[in-house]
Amino acid sequence: MKPTAAAATPQLLRRVNAQSVLAAVRTTEVATGTELMTRTGLTRASVIAVCEDLIRRGWIRELDPRGEEQPLGPRKGRPARRFELNATAGFVLGIDIGAATTTAAVADLRGTVVGRSSESFRATDIPAEERIGVVDRACRQALAAAGSGPGTVLAVGAGIAAPVDRDGKVLGTQHFWSLFDVGLRAALKELHGWAVLLENDANLAALGERWRGSGAGVDDLVVLLAGERLGAGVLESGRLLHGRGGAAGEMGYLDLVEGVGSSDGIASLARQWSAAGGGPAGGGVASARRVFEDAAAGDPAALAILDRISDRMARVIATVASFINPEQVVVGGAVAESAGALLPGITALLPRYTATPPRVTVSPLGDSIVTVGAIRHALDYVEANALELELGQ
Repeated sequence: MKPTAAAATPQLLRRVNAQSVLAAVRTTEVATGTELMTRTGLTRASVIAVCEDLIRRGWIRELDPRGEEQPLGPRKGRPARRFELNATAGFVLGIDIGAATTTAAVADLRGTVVGRSSESFRATDIPAEERIGVVDRACRQALAAAGSGPGTVLAVGAGIAAPVDRDGKVLGTQHFWSLFDVGLRAALKELHGWAVLLENDANLAALGERWRGSGAGVDDLVVLLAGERLGAGVLESGRLLHGRGGAAGEMGYLDLVEGVGSSDGIASLARQWSAAGGGPAGGGVASARRVFEDAAAGDPAALAILDRISDRMARVIATVASFINPEQVVVGGAVAESAGALLPGITALLPRYTATPPRVTVSPLGDSIVTVGAIRHALDYVEANALELELGQ
């Protein structure tokens, strides 16, 4: 059956127009009606009607020419009408749920983080109720740090280290992935009434990088979370790729790639290859940070490990470039701070392995990349559903 476009009903148009105006107001301190017309493509009458509706609902405020809040009502003359986002009308939560720890970040409606908290799981394989309890505790502590409470949360973005399909269902065909299939959406809905948007962590990393990272504004973008294991979030024409079961971007295929052989990440490879070479001078197992520090100091063994990692990552990125053809590939996650040392080697090797080498960068977002993307995901939901959401004030 051929799909048909949704009818442009008045209700749908109101939602779309409200989303456009909110997105425009969010990205500037103060916007005039004329500026909103330019940025949204709406007529003056439509902009003013939307703004007045959003003012009544508490989403935005109108300022007088001196920059003070101005009540609705008759006005003398025709001064430029000026609007600003009511950034604290509500909050969103961004959660990064890993195997060992979870981090929750609270952000206002501009995406400014105002509270953060991290909690550890006592083990990787724990009961679902326990995992949910740890996540909930991190969320409540982050809200307390922000001076807010559960009733102010308009949406929650949550990233997990498992494939998630377009409907928010976890693909549990591997034991490790199934550890994250704990019913988090239903549990937080029951506990707090929250709308929880579950997504793969690498996908959220891609959203975060495109919003506030080195890939800002890039529509054809791949972000590689490259710490312990490799995983990719893929944006094509600005749209996240999921695949049928949410497994687009999973990198188990690297087991079959010559010169790669596994989906081990940069941190894991640095430890493995350091240990195979006898470890650092002081003994023990070298961390990835130690390997990079030793390489920066000119240690020949550490430099050799960086060369091997550069070659491995060039091969990985070449496979991504060959079948996705992105404009840019970003190396992200906790290793990003050190991974800049790999860029010259990767960039030099790429043309040897692919005819379509992308630009390669490292993310400036560090280990917050997933929570940044989760916040963006939640804000997108809020803007799209502003007319249906009730503000708690």
